[in-house]
Amino acid sequence: MTTMVQQTTAVRDTPPVSDIRRNELAAFLRHRREHITPEQVGLPRGRRRRTPGLRREEVAQLSAVGVTWYTWLEQARDIQVSGQVLDALARTLLLDAGERAHLFNLAGAVDPAPGASCAPVTDAQRILLEQLEPLPACITNSRYDILAYNRTYGLLLCDLDAVPAADLNCMVLCFTHPDWRAASVELETAMRLMAAKFRANMAGHLGEPAWKMLLKRLTAESAEFREVWERHEVVGAVSKRKKFLNAHVGLLNLDHTDLWLTPHNGPRMVTYAPADGESRERLERLHEIALKREREQREREQAERRHGRGRVAA
Repeated sequence: MTTMVQQTTAVRDTPPVSDIRRNELAAFLRHRREHITPEQVGLPRGRRRRTPGLRREEVAQLSAVGVTWYTWLEQARDIQVSGQVLDALARTLLLDAGERAHLFNLAGAVDPAPGASCAPVTDAQRILLEQLEPLPACITNSRYDILAYNRTYGLLLCDLDAVPAADLNCMVLCFTHPDWRAASVELETAMRLMAAKFRANMAGHLGEPAWKMLLKRLTAESAEFREVWERHEVVGAVSKRKKFLNAHVGLLNLDHTDLWLTPHNGPRMVTYAPADGESRERLERLHEIALKREREQREREQAERRHGRGRVAA
């Protein structure tokens, strides 16, 4: 009887799982905040800094959230946290892929960034993407999330750097993004082919939330997707010549090739080689435009950081 009473008391004293998650989340955020130096995020250290790492108000400011709200989060208060806010906190606290996944798991939220559940793109793969320039190339998964891309690919169909993280998916862009659609010379064929390949790929992921969420989104946002999806067409991976009407350099005739990065149909490197001399010259010009835009963006960011340091110091 005594043993049963002790066991009952122990169960009653165990905090709910939600309380445990909130406390773990609070401790994790505090630990990461205390181990990020002001210099790492472009802030001045100052002379009277007693807090190890960043102050709470600095994290809140850099993440565009209220100081009181963030304080409650570190105090394990019972408050709702959106995926967008967690994304901002992950960026501010310089979390790597594993830490980011841990953050979202503790918060019980779905990471809005495409490819978040996939293995991270390696440094070697990023180097390869860069070395392929001026040829456009990217890395996608079987769900068509764009995991990484080189500078030429970033301007091939639209300005990918301006696309929100939650929209970096070839299916979403093909069926909903005006610039991407305008650049696809054979848009109707592309939509049917992508929907058919997506259906074939989804057969092995029918119960996974990310796949169901993408299908639900496409069905809700695109009548054209609903039409081609109802055809129940299925096709495997194919390589073919494609035509793009690029906004910067004009018509491009490119040969598409998939380079699989795993033994199974998972992540792949998508490459586009010029089919003629004129397309090669235009890809070289597009690459030059991308390099120029990158330099200008870097200069703007440096100017904004200098402005931000001056404002915080004041």
